[in-house]
Amino acid sequence: MNILRGTIELKNATLFREYIRLLERKLGLLNESEMSCCGVTMAQCHAIVEIGREKDISLNKLSELLNLDNSTLSRTVNNLVNANLVTRELDSQDRRYVTISLTNDGKKIYEDIETGMNTYFKGIFGSIPDSKKEQVMESLEILLEAIDKSECCNGRC
Repeated sequence: MNILRGTIELKNATLFREYIRLLERKLGLLNESEMSCCGVTMAQCHAIVEIGREKDISLNKLSELLNLDNSTLSRTVNNLVNANLVTRELDSQDRRYVTISLTNDGKKIYEDIETGMNTYFKGIFGSIPDSKKEQVMESLEILLEAIDKSECCNGRC
C-alpha cells in the first residue's frame, strides 16, 4: 500500500510541477510583452512597481522584496536613475543608507504598469466561474505559504 501511495504522490507532484511550469511560462510571456512593462526591462519593471507601492524605499528593503543581491539591484537602480525614472538619496545621518523614490516620469510608468496589469488580471479573474473564485484565491494563498515554508530543492537549486 505504501508503494501505491508513493507512486500516486509522485504522480501528483509531477502534475503539480507541470501546472506550475505552465503557469510560469504563461506569466513569463505576459511579463515579456510590451503591455506589461511600458518599455522598461523586467528587472526595472519589478523595481518600479515595488518603489511605487512603497513611495520611498531603502535599497536594502528593495533588495529583499525583489530577492536580488545589492550589486545586481544597484545596476538596475543606476539604469533607472540614468533614465530619470527614480531618484536616489543618501540619508543625512547615515550615508550608507540610500532611499529610492520615483520621479514624475517614473510615477507615470508605474501608473501605466499598474493600470495595464489590473485590467489584464481583472479579465482573467472575471473568466473564473463565480462559484470558484474564492477557491482559487484560497488555493493561491496556500500555495504561496507552502513556497515560503519550503526549502528550495533542499539546497539543490
